[in-house]
Amino acid sequence: RYFLVGSNPAETKYRVLKIDRTEPKDLVIIDDKHVYTQQEVRELLGRLDLGNRTKIGQKGSSGLSRAVSAFGVVGFVRFLEGYYIVLITKRRKMADIGGHAIYKIEDTNMIYIPNDSVRITHPDEARYLRIFQNVDLSSNFYFSYSYDLSHSLQYNLTVLRMPLETLKTETTQTRQESFDIFEDEGLSTQGGSGVFGVCSKPYEKYVWNGKLLEAVKNTVHRDWLLYIIHGFCGQSKLLIYGRPIYVTLIARRSSKFAGTRFLKRGANCEGDVANEVETEQILYDASVMSFSAGSYSSYVQVRGSVPLYWSQDISTMMPKPPITLDQADPFAHVAALHFDQMLQRFGSPIIILNLVKEREKRKHERILSEELVAAVTYLNQFLPPEHAIIYIPWDMAKYTKSKLCNVLDRLNVIAESVVKKTGFFVNRPDSYCSILRPDEKWNELGGYVVSTGRLQTGVLRTNCVDCLDRTNTAQFMVGKCALAYQLYSLGLIDKPNLQFDTDAVRLFEELYEDHGDTLSLQYGGSQLVHRVKTYRKIAPWTQHSKDIMQTLSRYYSNAFSDADRQDSINLFLGVFKPTEGKPHLWELPTDFYLHHRNTLSLSQTRRSYTYWWTTGVLKHLPLPFDEVTCAENRHKLTVKKFHKYEEEIDIHNEFFRPYELSSFDETFCLAMTNSTRDFMPKNVGIDPSPFTVRKPDETGKSVLGNKSNREETVLQRKTAASAPPPPSEEAVSSSSEDDSGTDKEDEGAVSQRSTPVKVTGDTGDNTKITENVVQSTKDVYGVNLSDLPSEDDLSIYTRFVQLGQSQHKQDKSSQQFCSKHHLDRVINLIPISSFSQDNIYEVQPPRADRKSIEIFHAHIQAGRGNMQPLGKDDFLMYREYIRNRYM
Repeated sequence: RYFLVGSNPAETKYRVLKIDRTEPKDLVIIDDKHVYTQQEVRELLGRLDLGNRTKIGQKGSSGLSRAVSAFGVVGFVRFLEGYYIVLITKRRKMADIGGHAIYKIEDTNMIYIPNDSVRITHPDEARYLRIFQNVDLSSNFYFSYSYDLSHSLQYNLTVLRMPLETLKTETTQTRQESFDIFEDEGLSTQGGSGVFGVCSKPYEKYVWNGKLLEAVKNTVHRDWLLYIIHGFCGQSKLLIYGRPIYVTLIARRSSKFAGTRFLKRGANCEGDVANEVETEQILYDASVMSFSAGSYSSYVQVRGSVPLYWSQDISTMMPKPPITLDQADPFAHVAALHFDQMLQRFGSPIIILNLVKEREKRKHERILSEELVAAVTYLNQFLPPEHAIIYIPWDMAKYTKSKLCNVLDRLNVIAESVVKKTGFFVNRPDSYCSILRPDEKWNELGGYVVSTGRLQTGVLRTNCVDCLDRTNTAQFMVGKCALAYQLYSLGLIDKPNLQFDTDAVRLFEELYEDHGDTLSLQYGGSQLVHRVKTYRKIAPWTQHSKDIMQTLSRYYSNAFSDADRQDSINLFLGVFKPTEGKPHLWELPTDFYLHHRNTLSLSQTRRSYTYWWTTGVLKHLPLPFDEVTCAENRHKLTVKKFHKYEEEIDIHNEFFRPYELSSFDETFCLAMTNSTRDFMPKNVGIDPSPFTVRKPDETGKSVLGNKSNREETVLQRKTAASAPPPPSEEAVSSSSEDDSGTDKEDEGAVSQRSTPVKVTGDTGDNTKITENVVQSTKDVYGVNLSDLPSEDDLSIYTRFVQLGQSQHKQDKSSQQFCSKHHLDRVINLIPISSFSQDNIYEVQPPRADRKSIEIFHAHIQAGRGNMQPLGKDDFLMYREYIRNRYM
């Protein structure tokens, strides 16, 4: 037998699985459902060890040996012989959402379960094993013990906010079953010490090991089931004057109709499309961790192939094979199924941004556009007008070639209108300052406003032909626009606008480039060919040669290695199951029949051509059906009641791990990409705000060794302070061109925006420059400041100036200048702070109150061994701790 011993992170509670090795082809797993303590597990393993020795008393011939240590079970798989178990043996932390760690699989191990004595060998087993292992589990597969990665943050937090009465009715009765090692964060009940833990079923579309866990799903406890997603996960830290804001990008690739570029196009008969990826950007204030008290915001968008029956024949060995429509679909049956799925998951409005070419000499991409327009027009006839699908066609390639228009400016206008329609998710109500000084754009924002914040309703679905290069740039622009609103909603910027060439946008752009490269490698076999810099027209000339190499790499991959990758994906996802006496995977001429089930059997129920949505979906729009509290959705939840001191729901222990010795060098939050360390220029005196526009060459990576002139940086800050605020991004984007003006005018505009004024020469030049910079108060502030400041204000200001001068250790000439104006005695008039005697160099500490001193003395006495008598609360807490740990 194999014994699988699993523990919670603190290693205080254990479960044991027994796997029978005497069955040659069947999987026999026994889960005794008992929760062991550390002591009990040691005793159990000791007894097993003793009982399985060949001769009693011989210590050398141990009957129990450790085969492997692992971090989780991916699943169980069988080809033509017996079952294998797939284990995660190496992991790396990639992100952290509210204390819930997200890990990337770094290495796995496949162990053959049946014993050699009962093994029935098959000649083709090794080949299937090789094909299965072709899916590299160490590249971009992610899992989390306590956070549901298959759902969006909005769904996970909406579930946590369910009404208390609903949870009480759903609570499981038995105390034993209610134990859960990796439970989601708990919900406090009103009054009493009970806490509800909530866990939902994963969204199967984005789970990649669902078929591998199918064999054991109903026999083992839920804690053993670890669901993994495929796609991308990246996290960076945006430091706003020291306040840590985590920007996370999670991409979930669909496991339905999954495959490689030319082999998987369009949609299958169930409405699942090729290269479908849901991208979610999550923003949260890392200074407060818990889901109930912290500030969280997220925005979701989707990419996916055009939902029609279409394909491209790669046997012709052309770089761009012709597009063919395989089946006529006059009632848009496939598109209806696809958009029905989207309405259930995202609500309305669904916005389609179609980036394929509209004008071509030879009709190629336009075939798809024409069909998609016809499908959307047909489906919209039956939807209520307020929930209709919105279709935006925009030929991005044509705009890129044109010298008159700026691609990113136009995309920015589209992005603004999209985010205004869908809104975004934030788990806190609007801040008081935005109610006092409402922004025009903020008031026009869509979505669904609730008492606890805002919900995103509807989604943007972007596509080109491949859904790689053009799509990634469009998604980046929409994400950048949503990021501005997210930062504004959390009270971190005063206007929902972000400029290019700021540390925040550079950090975000790098995340999106990594995201685009990863998704492009998975589907197309190479990294992105056209990046955001390409469309901004600021890409270096060396980029062109890289682009050519990526195109060749993509072509090679599509021609030679894609078929093997497709076979391994089909085997891994359980689309193809090897069966004795039937053709092998490599003998099939095509996998069309595997992905289109209606070719093998006709379904008995036919969907209506007019009422093409699932019943109940329209009733709740614009809210997504999946997030509504109804009986159907309650079945997907597991609700359990805990005591508030139990470890399973203690997110503090889960995150900080006080029982482990941790090293700062290995702490994830210190090692992750950081806006201050990696993007901010290293010059002294540079404005540390991540929202300040920098020179294009002035990143933290390029200016590390640059020591600029102190005088120049001081003047740069002065000019930045006195210059008018940059115009709103709808009017002028900080990219390289403008829609209406000529190229020369644009170059001037860019240089004004990003290049600091350099001072070379005598004081005469200096005065000229400042004359140009200083503008009327009406232009700068929008108000005429005609009245002079009061004497009190002036004295406060002069004191502030004096402080600054003494801090920077000005030379004697400036001090003489001060004494002429009798300012040297101003600093001695009134103490600057509420302390009795201090200055900028020394501070008199405030006095501690009596209670604090008593606590401190008690702490000292405890250290010497003189304990204080315990109170009633202390006894209760200790009793709970002992009961949870040892009983």
